[in-house]
Amino acid sequence: MRSRLVACLLAIASALPLRAGEASDAVLDALDLPGIVQIMRDEGIDYGREMAADLLPEGSHPGWQAAVSAIYDTGAMEQVVRRNFGESFGDTDPAPLLEFFGSSAGERVVDLEISARRAMIDNDVEASARATFRGLEGGADTRMRLLDEFIEANDLIESNVVGALNASYQFYLGLVDGGAFEMTEGEILSEVWGQEEETRADTREWLYAYLLLAYRPMSDKVLMDYVKLSATEEGKAMNRALFAGFNGMYDEISYALGLAAAQQMKGQDL
Repeated sequence: MRSRLVACLLAIASALPLRAGEASDAVLDALDLPGIVQIMRDEGIDYGREMAADLLPEGSHPGWQAAVSAIYDTGAMEQVVRRNFGESFGDTDPAPLLEFFGSSAGERVVDLEISARRAMIDNDVEASARATFRGLEGGADTRMRLLDEFIEANDLIESNVVGALNASYQFYLGLVDGGAFEMTEGEILSEVWGQEEETRADTREWLYAYLLLAYRPMSDKVLMDYVKLSATEEGKAMNRALFAGFNGMYDEISYALGLAAAQQMKGQDL
């Protein structure tokens, strides 16, 4: 079904240029944004349970679970991503992207990425994938070299680290605005930047582990084609827009989680 949809979008794009909003939506549809957002909601619900264990004396009680579920609303999440992605993507030509992701190989790429992301919600799967990466790190494995190129072409480590630190800042800001703590902006920034080294190391390991798991069934040729697409102007524009979309979404979610946690903490103090 998705192949036919993307093929139709590509045919329309070649016959009549899509307007900016239509173009960005077409690319996100080809990437199966609803499927990605659903997984991010599942990750968020799981993260909410871990957060409650660390912050709330009562742990993950029904009130907290309801708050987290409301924050990770897939409709709202998708709306934020589409808006920010569209603003960044602008008038970029979507045709090369739709051509790749509308092909059988491109659709397979999307399916593998989503399947691996879902699988890594399981802590045992994630631990195994990280162990696989550590076993290959520093060696001469061909797949690792291709992943090096892919990560560099998409600036994945730096962009993810920046996104994670910004989200952490928003979480602390939510805690402060919600009255759980008293911290100046400088103190929040100091706390966040103190996490930079650990965040970078963890991000790097997670990325390689995830990509090794996701692309394991993929041929080197398809991966090389994907790397080449990522290095084009259109590929770079898509990648920048994806980070604009998802980082903006996580900023809003993190602030809301901070506020919600502060309300729970204040309620329990009372």
